[in-house]
Amino acid sequence: MGFSTILDILASVIIGGILLTIVLRLSDSAAEKTYNYSGELSLQQNLVTIAQIMESDFRKIGYSKDWESWRANPLSNMPIFEADSSSIKFYADINNDGVMDVIHYYLGPVSELASTPNPRDRFLYRVVNSEAPVGVNLGVTEFFMTYFDALGTPLTLPIIAPSLIASMEINIKVENVQAYDEKYSSAFWRQIRLASRNLQYR
Repeated sequence: MGFSTILDILASVIIGGILLTIVLRLSDSAAEKTYNYSGELSLQQNLVTIAQIMESDFRKIGYSKDWESWRANPLSNMPIFEADSSSIKFYADINNDGVMDVIHYYLGPVSELASTPNPRDRFLYRVVNSEAPVGVNLGVTEFFMTYFDALGTPLTLPIIAPSLIASMEINIKVENVQAYDEKYSSAFWRQIRLASRNLQYR
C-alpha cells in the first residue's frame, strides 16, 4: 500500500467524520426546534385555559342569581373575605343557581411537583366550597396578586381588611413542564385592574 493510498484513506475518514458530525448536528437542531415548537404551542394553550377560567370566576365575585336574598345577607358587604399575594377566597354564584359558593385559589409549594423535570412548576389549586383540593399542573411557576382600593392605591399585604378591595391585578407565569436540554420556555399573563361589577355595590 502506497503512501498516497494511506493519505486518501485518512482524507476520506476525516471528510466522512466531518459530514457525519454535520448530519448529527442538523438532526439535533431539527429535533430541538420541533420539541420547542410543540412546547410553545402547549405553553400558550395552557396559559389561555388558565386565564379563561380565572377571568370567568373573578368577574363573578359577589354575584348571585338571587340578588335580593344575597343583598340582605351581611356577608354581601365582604364578597372577598381572604386575600394574600398568592391566595384568595371569595363568594360567587358560580353555577348560577342562586346559591353562593366559596371559591379558593392558591398556589402550592414547589415540593409537590418534585417528580417533574421543571424545578419551578407548581400546582394551582381551585377549590369550590368544601370539595377536596385538586391541583392543576399546567406549568404554572408564578401566581401573585396585587390589590387596590377605590382610589387605585395598592393595599399592603397581607390584606387585613378585604372589604377595602375594589380591584386587583392578577399575574400568572407558566413554563414548559418538560424542555429540551433544560431550556424552558415561558409565557406571562397579567390582568390589570380586574374589577368585579359587584364589588362596586357594597
